[in-house]
Amino acid sequence: MAASLVYLLLRQVLQMLTQLAWDGGAKDVELLVLRHQVAVLRRQVHRPDLQPADRAVLAALSRLLPLGNTGRRSSSPRRPCCAGIDS
Repeated sequence: MAASLVYLLLRQVLQMLTQLAWDGGAKDVELLVLRHQVAVLRRQVHRPDLQPADRAVLAALSRLLPLGNTGRRSSSPRRPCCAGIDS
């Protein structure tokens, strides 16, 4: 049991060190990969059919979100997939 605890602690420490060692470019690449994966998944799954009760819950919860710079509430920023890439 002690060996598994030491293994888990060592794994967590190494994971934190690798994240600290990453530069901004690697993080940008990871974000672009994740955005692309989301775009692919959105093409594969149709929009869910929302019932009136679902819409009411979403409207009530959206009031809890802070206003952005645009003056409107949003749960996810609407940016193009390749924002921030210099051509």
